[in-house]
This record gives sequence, C-alpha cells and structure tokens, in this order.
Amino acid sequence: MPGPTGRVLTLLELLQSGGTRTVAELADRLGVEGRTVRRYVDQLLDLDGPVESVRGRYGGYRLAPGYRLPPLMLSDDEALAVLLGLIAGRRAGLTPEHTASETAAAKIRRVLPKHTARRLDALLESLDFTDRPGGEVATPDTGVLLTVTDAVRHRRPVSVRYTDRDGRGSERTLHPYGVVAHSGRWYVTGRDAGIGEERTFRLDRIADARTLPGTFEAPAGPAPAQRLLSGFATAEYRHEVTVRIQGTAEQIRAHLPAGIATLEECEPPAGTDERWLRAELRAERLDWLPATLASLDRPFVIERPDELRDRVAAFADRLASFARSR
Repeated sequence: MPGPTGRVLTLLELLQSGGTRTVAELADRLGVEGRTVRRYVDQLLDLDGPVESVRGRYGGYRLAPGYRLPPLMLSDDEALAVLLGLIAGRRAGLTPEHTASETAAAKIRRVLPKHTARRLDALLESLDFTDRPGGEVATPDTGVLLTVTDAVRHRRPVSVRYTDRDGRGSERTLHPYGVVAHSGRWYVTGRDAGIGEERTFRLDRIADARTLPGTFEAPAGPAPAQRLLSGFATAEYRHEVTVRIQGTAEQIRAHLPAGIATLEECEPPAGTDERWLRAELRAERLDWLPATLASLDRPFVIERPDELRDRVAAFADRLASFARSR
C-alpha cells in the first residue's frame, strides 16, 4: 500500500485523466475516506496545483488551467508517445524551438524507468525517416508563432517585421488566413493589407508580431495549405514551362506535385480519346525536367520553352548511347 505522498500523486494522476471525479470515486480508488481525499486535495493546492471543486449532485474535483504546469504523470506508453512526437517533430521541422524540444525530451528521458529507456533506445536505433525536410530546418520564434496562430483563430490583423530573401526589411500589416508547416519550414498565408494582395511569409523571417485592433473576414476558397502550394507553383522564376501530358492527375502528381505545377484539362490530340492534362510550372533551372518527364512514362508534348525541347532531345540521346554501350 503506497504512503500518503504516493496517494497524493495517484490523486493527481486520476485528475489529469480528465473530467470531474467525485469524492466517493476518489476515496474508493485511493482506499481512503472522503475527508482524507479532501486533505490530499489541500496538499495539491498548497503545491499550487490547479485543483477546483465542483458543486452539485455530480460535483467533486477536477483540474483547471493553472498559471504553471503541475507535475505530470505519464504511463510508459504515454511517455514513449510524447518522446516520439518530439523526435519526429524535430526531424520534420515541425518543432518551433529546437532547444525547447531537446530540453523537454531530456526531462522525460531522465525520469524514465530503465526498461522503458531501453525500449526507447532500441526504437531510435532502428528508426529512420523517408520524408526529410529539404535543406536546413528553419524554426520560427515561439512567440511569433503563437501570436500569429492566435490571430488566425480570432481573425485579427497583425503587424509584423519581415525580412525577405534578399535581406530587405519591412513592416507589414497582415490578415493571416492560416499557418502551414511544409518541408521543414513554417509559413503564414494571408492578405498583405498594404498592397491588397495575398502573400505567403516564412515565419522564421518574422522578427516581431503584434496583434492589432479590429477583425477581418477570411475569404472562401482553398485551404491555407492549398494556397501555399499554389503560390509556390506560380511564383516568379526564370523559366515558364507548359507541357501537355497524357494521363490522370494521380499519375502526373506522383512526379509533379501541387507545390511544383498546376494542372488543367486540355483537348486531346485529334483521333484519340485518351485524357490529357496541361501542366504549367515555373523553374529557375531546366536541367532536372528531362529526367522528371521521362519518369512519367507517359506521352507528352512540350509547348514551351524551346530550350526544354532541346534538353529533352539531348537527354534521350544520352540514354540511347548508354543503352548501346557494352
């Protein structure tokens, strides 16, 4: 039978599982009388535990949001789930503060039972990720992230200090529609009130964010993630590419995802009933496109630019020469 301290911690664990617990239920689970339960609750209150009483027929005790996090009781499986979430989030670039995720994981690992820690180490040694963020992970400031997401939720404008990719700083008033994590980076999509157009901003390039008075109405239409991918696909680059491809959207999207190209229906060539789609994209370089088009393994017609036709022909000649070599 655990001592009083152990029963107080058990009481905390019961309350953390959610809902309101009656005194009779808690007394039964702890193996004590009702007045002892009340004494244990007083001890939690002395430790600044956010326990509140609920009056009425179905009253009892429950945990309320407190000004600081109370001691947290986790089972072995819950601790493993939290640690894996931290590790996966950090690897995928979803954790806003790298140091915070490291210290949180260290605190949990420090108190894990030895057999659970061994299970975790065995899992991490055999775990790998196929979906890695491209390039260096860029994490935003936690305060900026929380301010912007709160503005999204309550439809409040925000003032941000932003530095673009050329190093130019500016102050913008943004009506944020949503926050999207993509390829190891965080983005906010919304309307730049200064120019009256929709824009996408990298959150790690925002040095400060302040909520402004007033509200705004978010427009109907694509979700923030779709707006982000469409913005990537239509961004200004050196080359504008248009290719007609025979196949379904699923077949084409496997090689030209929404963040790279837009797709639309187009008329099939005369004498065929096969489905054709027109893919439009912008690219800074064309050297990767011949291999990508070849990987489609579908008939295609290059509408523009002429330089891409030449590159595809040269790529085909190289493949043919490789096939003939011994």
